[in-house]
Amino acid sequence: MIPACLSDDWILCPEREDISAEFTRLLTAAQEGGATIAECLMIARQLKRGEDQSWHREWKNLAQANRLRAEAAFAEGHRATAQRNWLRAMNYYSAAAMPLDQADERRWVAVLAMQDCARRFLAARDPAGEVMTIPWLDGHSLQGYFLPAHAPSGRVRAPTVICIGEPGHRKEEFLFKLAPHARERGFSLLALDLFGDQRDDYLEVLLRRRDLESAIPCVMDYLETCSEVDFERVAIVADGWGSSFVARAVLQEPRLAAAVCDGGLWDLHERAFFASRFAMSDVSIVPVPHAPLMASSADCPVLITLGEDGWLKADRARQIVQTSRLGSSDVMLKVFTAAETGAAQGHADNPSLANEYIFDWLESRLGAAGRI
Repeated sequence: MIPACLSDDWILCPEREDISAEFTRLLTAAQEGGATIAECLMIARQLKRGEDQSWHREWKNLAQANRLRAEAAFAEGHRATAQRNWLRAMNYYSAAAMPLDQADERRWVAVLAMQDCARRFLAARDPAGEVMTIPWLDGHSLQGYFLPAHAPSGRVRAPTVICIGEPGHRKEEFLFKLAPHARERGFSLLALDLFGDQRDDYLEVLLRRRDLESAIPCVMDYLETCSEVDFERVAIVADGWGSSFVARAVLQEPRLAAAVCDGGLWDLHERAFFASRFAMSDVSIVPVPHAPLMASSADCPVLITLGEDGWLKADRARQIVQTSRLGSSDVMLKVFTAAETGAAQGHADNPSLANEYIFDWLESRLGAAGRI
């Protein structure tokens, strides 16, 4: 559903919500260096309305142009310009792959090009980032990008933020969307997704599992071995949440120092929906309207951010959080209104505003880098 807080200027193709949502994502990425507004508007003029082939072709061509600029700048010693262009190329390749079917080989070619740009960006960064492979399920490992904190006085063990999206969301986006916020506060960042190093079609198998949250303890085990990580100050951010698998992971992982996720709101929403549906056909089933929020049982502070024009009603979320504050539980809810922007689902209309708030909150819980 296209959020009411977005004006018609943001909606590229009203009959294709997926295309319109992706174009909105690209426009807002310009705020953090993942695109330029001029390039996005140029492509919008060149697209054949609603045609997937046109969409793929134009964004792929733009990605290649940015990639060539990056390589030329890097060859001339202009590392900052190279990094900026690799980030944009990476994001444009991601857009080019978006509408194509998983069986279309062009999708995989675009994904490989996107990953190559990400790796080149990591290598050109100071300090350089690295690709991590983290064992998880049998035959499947998570792949992550680790960006160590900038430490002018020498190598330090820094507070670290794990950033992970919903199934189907790619970690590459975090390199421009979240990494600058972490770097400015002295945090290291580990960007993850559930694709691993497999092709896209593996995700279908993965989504049939009911234990996605089991990934997070595996990640924590891995980080515990990293000399650059202050393991007493590790937090997790679930970007663009639409389910509660990270909230379930937080309950199972006492080693986390802070968490930003939905806290179990979506889980309660689904339980209430199905309970009411079943109760219509079986009067012996009684819905439980005041079940506690998962976050109220967490061992660490939890921040829930919500857009008032998102999928869940803000008033209902406030009520759930208020009634779920049990004992000394530290659960905070921040609702972004249409008047301030950031009100769309996942703060899609202004992710920068939400991420500033999120990382300020993390800074107040984790502190800054500095331990040798």
